[in-house]
Amino acid sequence: MQELALNPKEIRRNLGMNQHEFWTRIGVTQSGGSRYESGRTMPRPVRELLRLVHVERLDLSKVKREDFDVLDHMKSNHPDLYQDLRRALRKQGRNSEDTTH
Repeated sequence: MQELALNPKEIRRNLGMNQHEFWTRIGVTQSGGSRYESGRTMPRPVRELLRLVHVERLDLSKVKREDFDVLDHMKSNHPDLYQDLRRALRKQGRNSEDTTH
């Protein structure tokens, strides 16, 4: 599986955020984030947090461990239901975009 190439500086600028607010949302200091923006390799967990918070727009304060346990259970034991729910959410997202334009 190919990993998504993330350009943190571009993402941050597109969101209109300064380094401090961008990086602290994922638990990285401003100086650490600055190093990543300058080309230092990001560890995989930091890359994933960046993707989840700033690309997928996930509010980590609302996510509980139990939520992940439920998802893992559903994926393993009810994959058809899991896929149906994902499709429904994608369709719902497209429909809400259509009504806002």
